[in-house]
Order: sequence, then structure tokens, then C-alpha cells
Amino acid sequence: MKRKGEIAEAQAAAFLTSQGYRLHCKNYRCRYGEIDIIAWEGKTLCFIEVKSRASREFGIPAEAVNRKKQRKIGKVAAHYLVCHFYGQDLACRFDVVSVLEKQIPEIFRDAFQLSATGLW
Repeated sequence: MKRKGEIAEAQAAAFLTSQGYRLHCKNYRCRYGEIDIIAWEGKTLCFIEVKSRASREFGIPAEAVNRKKQRKIGKVAAHYLVCHFYGQDLACRFDVVSVLEKQIPEIFRDAFQLSATGLW
């Protein structure tokens, strides 16, 4: 299972690069969890969750990023920003990349938003 996730993340990273994103960090981990990819699109820092599935039988992979997962990603993103960009005013957003086997990955830009009070 982990191997499939690694393959999907590699596909997503290559696709994002082809779409003009500049990869900043992969698999950022802290005590709150993990973010698959952190990348720049222009001047916007994007926190990117990669989801993959073999088929659309149970919906598109991006639908698996529920509120609980969103809050977890938000906590990790907040930790990352404090550790690496403290005091800087950055434009940030949360993207999701859906990877279906044998198909081109799909980017959902600004897939969700979180208020600062919704993180903790």
C-alpha cells in the first residue's frame, strides 16, 4: 500500500512540475501529521495532499479529503509556516491532486479553506 502511495506522489510531483509548480518540500512530517507536497505556484505557497485510487468506483480520490483530514493538514501547514516562514506574510492555499491509475493526475486548486480558529 505504501509503495502505491509513493508512486502516486511521484506522479503528482512530476505533473505539478509540468504545470509550473516549483517543488519546495516532499513528505513534510511533524507531530501533527504529514503533508505530501509543498510547492510554489507563482508567489503562492501550496500545501498539497495527494490521493490515489485504482478506479472511480468509490468516487474521485480527492473526495477522500474530508473535514478531519483537512484540519490535520491545516495543523501541519501552520507548524510548517511557523518553523520556516515565521513573521512573513505569504499567500497560501490547500490543493489536492487526484491520481487515478492510467490517467493524467487532476489538480484541485484551493480545494478547501480553513480559518485559524478551525485548526486547533
